[in-house]
Amino acid sequence: MTESDPSATDNAQQRILLVTGLSGAGKSTALQVIEDLGWETIDNFPVRLLKRLLSRPDGQHGTLAIGFDSRTRGFVPAKIIDLVKELAERNDLSVSTLFIDCAGGELERRYNETRRPHPMAEDRPLEEGIRAERELLEPMRRWADMVIDTSQFSTNQLQQHIRELFEDRDDRPMTVTVSSFGFARGMPPLADLVFDMRFLDNPHWVEELRELTGLDEPVGQHIEKDPGFATSFEQIRKLLLTLLPLYDAQGKSYVHIAFGCTGGRHRSVFTAERMAQGLRDAGFSPTVRHRNLGSRATDEIEGKKR
Repeated sequence: MTESDPSATDNAQQRILLVTGLSGAGKSTALQVIEDLGWETIDNFPVRLLKRLLSRPDGQHGTLAIGFDSRTRGFVPAKIIDLVKELAERNDLSVSTLFIDCAGGELERRYNETRRPHPMAEDRPLEEGIRAERELLEPMRRWADMVIDTSQFSTNQLQQHIRELFEDRDDRPMTVTVSSFGFARGMPPLADLVFDMRFLDNPHWVEELRELTGLDEPVGQHIEKDPGFATSFEQIRKLLLTLLPLYDAQGKSYVHIAFGCTGGRHRSVFTAERMAQGLRDAGFSPTVRHRNLGSRATDEIEGKKR
């Protein structure tokens, strides 16, 4: 994913965000969140009328998000790019483009689940319609300032990411999230910093600890006895206490710190809890989330005992 800072614009300019992407990838969701953040939004706007829409009297410098895709009348990517380049030369406008992407297999799953027709499928198979739309939109994707791939995103995760990109911070403190997860069950798609705790001895292979979790004291005691825990934990803590103020100074609204182990039930959970407390002691107020805490403990997930 490629991103630019969408907040770095001149206050004297009207801020325009063009939102496009593959059908079913999440454009409507993105526009809804942007509208909730106080922007004016228009979806499926006829591109040929864009210059007329932006011919506003001087002094009106609101934020405006305009959604369009392959269903929009007059949608020709090359002409749209030329038009936006022309608009970007105006001193009274700050124009950027957001492209919402998604893998073909995930789009097929979404369409099959909702039973909605794909706009470019018509009387041909769904996968062919998705492929045709991707080819049509590829120039827009290459040219866009920001690209978000929603293949691994839930609706809530996409909403969170859009808020991170476009929410005005004012004087609100930076939001810090500390989470745990299991690598065997997939990487967290929105993590800014990921730490792999699989170098620690795995409590899963201790019979009396297997059904417990990193929230239970015996598991914590077992992990703390590992010779690698104390030194590595302190080094990570010092790194975070160095980085978090720097992120805050750069205007980052959200920071997600994720700790992973194999199954996401023992080592990552304990480390996340301990690190959250260490951050609280340093003046931060992190939220703690354990993605796989309720997952079943199985030898197949944990792999071979070492």
